[in-house]
Amino acid sequence: AALGAAAARCAPARDSHGAPPQGRGSSKAASLHWTGERAVSVLLLGLLPAAYLCPGPAVDYSLAAALTLHGHWGLGQVITDYVHGDVPVKVANAGLYVLSALTFAGLCHFNYQDVGICKAVAMLWSL
Repeated sequence: AALGAAAARCAPARDSHGAPPQGRGSSKAASLHWTGERAVSVLLLGLLPAAYLCPGPAVDYSLAAALTLHGHWGLGQVITDYVHGDVPVKVANAGLYVLSALTFAGLCHFNYQDVGICKAVAMLWSL
């Protein structure tokens, strides 16, 4: 009995790698999300040479979407790992959605009103 009580005290406060809480998703949803993350990473690997070889609006807007999504998912994992408690998690997630929306809007505005992502990077490389 004493061993069981000691084990309960040493258990982690939150198991972030175990089964999701009831109503919060399934392993299939997690698998699809993981697959989506890998697909965006591979897409970014393909977009980088495309941005150099054939820059243009299609690549600019694809980069805007892929970079925003990649950053959103990455920062979402930081929130999952380091923000604890119901209210702080909700506030952090709301802030993340605002940040991601502003990032995407800013990149699209830059693509439309200025030289675009590809040309901007090329200009930086030419310095």
